[in-house]
Amino acid sequence: MLSPSNLRILLCGQPADMRKSFNGLSGMCNQFLSQDPTSGQVFVFSTSAGTKSKRCGGMRQGYAIWHKRLEAGMFHPDPTGAISHAQLSLILDGTQVKMVRQYKRFHLVKKMSDSSI
Repeated sequence: MLSPSNLRILLCGQPADMRKSFNGLSGMCNQFLSQDPTSGQVFVFSTSAGTKSKRCGGMRQGYAIWHKRLEAGMFHPDPTGAISHAQLSLILDGTQVKMVRQYKRFHLVKKMSDSSI
């Protein structure tokens, strides 16, 4: 569901009250991340205890919220700002992202043709 590679994921470093729904989380997007909640990006919030997390984002037909509660352990949302899909997966699995070392990988860069200059 959150697999497109061009999907932008933003992590809010401010603890969120999990009683907040669409309007409350939209307000946090505006206030703490200075982002439009209907922009098609995914926003990730967690509690100060780190046991609950909510992800929200605008879709074509509306707005969606995903809620996850851990029965044991806690989330470690260390980075603030834009994160990758892989980092989100690690955070939701309970891995502390700043302790993980990610090695460089090859990325194909397209060259501009002379006709486009």
